[in-house]
Amino acid sequence: MSTSKPRVMVVEDDPAIRAGLCDVLRFGGYVPLSCARGDTAVAEILASLPDLVLLDVMLPGGDGFAILRAVRTIHASMPIVMVTARGDEVDRIDGLEHGADDYVVKPFNARELLARVGAVLRRSAERPASVHTITLGNAMVDLARCEARFIDSTNVKCATLSAREAEVLRVLASNRTRVISREELLRVVWAVDPRGAETRAVDMQMVRLRESLAAVGLDALIETVRSKGYRLAAHAEVRP
Repeated sequence: MSTSKPRVMVVEDDPAIRAGLCDVLRFGGYVPLSCARGDTAVAEILASLPDLVLLDVMLPGGDGFAILRAVRTIHASMPIVMVTARGDEVDRIDGLEHGADDYVVKPFNARELLARVGAVLRRSAERPASVHTITLGNAMVDLARCEARFIDSTNVKCATLSAREAEVLRVLASNRTRVISREELLRVVWAVDPRGAETRAVDMQMVRLRESLAAVGLDALIETVRSKGYRLAAHAEVRP
């Protein structure tokens, strides 16, 4: 019989920690899947297509950040939460800058783990519906489908956006009358307190987002306001 419970892939080499994570997830109402090695993680993630991945930073046969990048290349919207053993700020910042949706520190607190997993799944699957599409000329961004498209009589181009990229665009589109600072994006989209946080996560995400948009002719959709932040192009059309 099929189940509607979210499936979470745990990529962790330590058997005790892996079992503990799976037990917590099962208790929280999720269906845990598990992978013990870095060299098989990408294949197993893409084969099972879980609703979320809990990905350890240090793995035999592979680096967690390399796995994150590989999965993002093929499946841009896959929700991924990094797991770091030391609580090291460098690990957390690296994870955010490489596109992770959140992080959990080992030894983990069960309630915090479930709260973070639930929050990431809600951000990925239950986005606010205030803005559905953004159009500029012959190109359009469909936020619900995380897709950008260019269509004319002779040409069709498509680009897949990650859930976080779509959320950045949604925030910009929902605030047409003002510039959105990097700090506000970090707080609203990444759910990270910007006070004292030294990270280029927003800048690096913007680089990737601009590349995706440029592929479908939307180079001018996001404007950078020097020393202030970002805003949507004034001539872009936003529709509910």
